[in-house]
Amino acid sequence: MIKQNFNQNWKFRRGLDNPMMSAFVGPAGDRVEVCLPHDAMISSERRAENSIEEGIGYYTPENVEYEKIYPAPVEDAGKVTYMEFEGVYGNAVLEINGQVVKRHRFGFTGFTAKISDYLKYGENNVIKMSALNEIHPNGRFYTGTGIYRTVNLMISDAFHIIPDGVRLTTLQADEEMAAVEIAVTVRNENSGHRKGTLKTTLSNGVESVVINTVINLMSSDEQVVRQRVYVRNPALWSVENPNLYHYETTLEDESGILDAERGTFGIRMVTLDPVHGLMVNGKSIKLRGGCVHSDNGPIGAVSVWDAENRRMKMMKEAGYNAIRTAHNPVSRAFLDACDKNGLLVMEEFIDAWTHPKPTFDYSLWMTDCWEQDIEDMVRVAYNHPSVIMYSIGNEIPDIGTDLSARWGRKYMEKLKSIDSTRLVTNGVNIMMANLDKIGAIAKEMGIGDLQAGEINNMMASVGQIMGQLVTHPISMNAIRESCDMLDVVGYNYAAHMYEMQHQTMPHRIFLGSETNPCELDVNWEIVERNSYVIGDFAWTAWDYIGEPGIGRIEEKQEGFNVYSPYPWMLAYCGDFDITGYRRPVSYWREIIWGGRNHKPYIAVQRPENIGKELYFSQWSWTDSISSWTFPGFEGEKTVVEVYSDCEEVELFCNGKSLGRKMNNTEKKKCYVSWDVEYQPGTLEAVGFLDGKESGRALLRTAEDAILTVKADKTGLKAGSEELAYVEIEYRTKEDDLDMFTDHRITLEAAGNIEIAGSGTANPRTEERYVDLEHQIYEGRMLAVVRAKGVAGEGSLKITDEIGSVRVIQYQVL
Repeated sequence: MIKQNFNQNWKFRRGLDNPMMSAFVGPAGDRVEVCLPHDAMISSERRAENSIEEGIGYYTPENVEYEKIYPAPVEDAGKVTYMEFEGVYGNAVLEINGQVVKRHRFGFTGFTAKISDYLKYGENNVIKMSALNEIHPNGRFYTGTGIYRTVNLMISDAFHIIPDGVRLTTLQADEEMAAVEIAVTVRNENSGHRKGTLKTTLSNGVESVVINTVINLMSSDEQVVRQRVYVRNPALWSVENPNLYHYETTLEDESGILDAERGTFGIRMVTLDPVHGLMVNGKSIKLRGGCVHSDNGPIGAVSVWDAENRRMKMMKEAGYNAIRTAHNPVSRAFLDACDKNGLLVMEEFIDAWTHPKPTFDYSLWMTDCWEQDIEDMVRVAYNHPSVIMYSIGNEIPDIGTDLSARWGRKYMEKLKSIDSTRLVTNGVNIMMANLDKIGAIAKEMGIGDLQAGEINNMMASVGQIMGQLVTHPISMNAIRESCDMLDVVGYNYAAHMYEMQHQTMPHRIFLGSETNPCELDVNWEIVERNSYVIGDFAWTAWDYIGEPGIGRIEEKQEGFNVYSPYPWMLAYCGDFDITGYRRPVSYWREIIWGGRNHKPYIAVQRPENIGKELYFSQWSWTDSISSWTFPGFEGEKTVVEVYSDCEEVELFCNGKSLGRKMNNTEKKKCYVSWDVEYQPGTLEAVGFLDGKESGRALLRTAEDAILTVKADKTGLKAGSEELAYVEIEYRTKEDDLDMFTDHRITLEAAGNIEIAGSGTANPRTEERYVDLEHQIYEGRMLAVVRAKGVAGEGSLKITDEIGSVRVIQYQVL
């Protein structure tokens, strides 16, 4: 069916419009006009007393409501009308003219609803969507609240293609020929027989193939029509060349076109075996992966093309070729961006089965909703060539028990029955699966009593005996069935298991579904030397809201808690910070993966922390930043880190050599360091291969930095989902970032634009992303702009506390 964007002219309110309850608890908030997608949580209050909401960043969960007036045209009577909500968090209730049309529990899968029977044609209709998100805790990380993804309206003849009713499958493909099956589900809601023709066109902009198929349907009938087309010399989709085809399927009869569906598709073949590993189009590939949460930082949970394409493009440029969606299905925009940028996707279904993690999470209704939710995940993912694998869970306790492991088989069989083209894995945390057996294992090992508790705390506390615990026969036997059922065994934080298990289970294929960032050098060696280990997914590629402070570095204190207290907001463990700035560990990772063409990278540990006893979590790197600007620390010692895959590296400070060092002689591969006295000027690292210079890197002290702005676009379409990103930084004329400057910035939007969100990467702040004033953090911040609903002009004014002003002019078309 043709989808019409239905995002404009909604009214939003906090609380629910329930006259009966209003008499007891007071009226709901006033309505304000919003343009969807919209995340209500990002503008809610963060409070220290929200202790049970620490996982979502101390935001305030609440019930919210959206309302829209829809004048249904008289001429649409007798047709079918659907609405699609791509994502509502959570416990969605759709009402039309006071009648409940549909309820949908899961906040991460979209859903469709046929609304024809509820509409009054020729009249105004009240469409209301409620998100009942007040019961908490229901998330371990930031979830957002409300209609945070796109809404579509679909209207068609009663003889029509069902929503997302066209599925394309590559049956076989090489450089000479591809066979593609198009399966189209057609429904006839008329009272009599209908006959029509399905026409599908598949085109890459250069060549097209067309096929026509006749179909007859009786009244109230639904049929799947399969078409097969052959594409000569196909432009195959791959990581290196993400070629996409456009498809259009129309349903026609003697009166003309009745319905149509359009989209994109990639022709590619994915195969797997222990000898060649994972192959795309016959070529072996290792997954250079990262886990990504679904929030988009300053705009909250909102997911639109510009936001997703920006971060997927940046991750691809940083060396990633694969993404794990942690820990839920993602939006169409997310997958579209992966398709375009050539990123392979492991799409994950859920974070809990029958045992809750937060008290009120998906486990409460999983047994009632799981089949429909899996169907909705696959419905969105099916035509995306980037999606090569589904994960049925993350660190699920149930997999360690004989009776609960059966849920894995249910998920597996459901997925295989509706999408046999994808591989299936599971993010297995052996410790989590055996929490109830830790005491018995410890007793057998003779190491005393271990108390099970919060998994991240426990993993940190058991330390060096972790390997013995997870490889104990009790642990291995408990997860045997849950691993046996998988196409690929995904292990979280257990890379040592691959080679050990291969000795007795040579048929198994492994990947690191979640690993510590600082262990990549060791893990990647295992991946590269074993064909049956297909990749590694780091925690995490992009920083995110929630799980506050899990990657923090701070002075050691008594006691331990994996989360940090308010006002911590961000996890602070991403290769990219929340604004999209690459942190040092990202460059080390890229070098381990063989990138940067032998060019070194310099990072410097913060001199204020030298000599202190620091706490590092398993997700921490070092406290280094890419800066040689530390006013007030002249003459103080610090540590200069150089990441390089060269044989030798020489470091120069203000032109003076501090010595040449052999690589791979310190605690990490591709890592060397020097103790250096800070003096303003320059740091330069030179790499050598076979005694010859192979690349160099330079850091300069940033002097006389000024306010600079960089906008990725200055034209926006009125009333659209388009976003413009503005990087606000303090840079010198040589383009050096001054990470010491911390001026306050004020933003002001005028005319036909508005600010969708803004903020810094500061993980510990009371500022909100809806605020218009921010204190610069590490020399930069980000503002996100969108157009209002009317064409014209707009401007964004950026002012700092010392009087510097920058203005960006926008055209809204």
